[in-house]
Amino acid sequence: MALAQPMPMHPGSMPAASAATAAAPRDGRVPVAFPPALKREVLATMRMHLQGLAQIQQAMAQGRYDQAARLASMTLGMSSMHGDQARREARYMPPGMRELGARLHMQAGQFALAAQDATATGDAARPQRLFGRMMQTCVACHASYRLQ
Repeated sequence: MALAQPMPMHPGSMPAASAATAAAPRDGRVPVAFPPALKREVLATMRMHLQGLAQIQQAMAQGRYDQAARLASMTLGMSSMHGDQARREARYMPPGMRELGARLHMQAGQFALAAQDATATGDAARPQRLFGRMMQTCVACHASYRLQ
């Protein structure tokens, strides 16, 4: 009879003693300090962007590129920033974070135009490619920076 081999454990299922002694990985992201009220606004905007991306993806899956274009403009485009929000946030952002934010808003505009074209032509390859670039920009920013 073969001896039972221990089952590998998932990272979140360590016994208490092991979890306490395991070293936490170092967070190498650049910390970005916002005043508390502005931090809440930034986090709310990021959640809006994330929800917008999910809705855009759903619209594309349904072949509704006109709706995807509207969603991109409303939730990720330059018009998604209200009042002087962009200027207030930019004062606290490192240059690289500002550049990634500006890139995302520019990409959203490009995506909206490509999605409108796809509505007329039926060619979905370009908006899908641009959607992937928007996601890559979000991932790059969140992998590089963290709010304090």
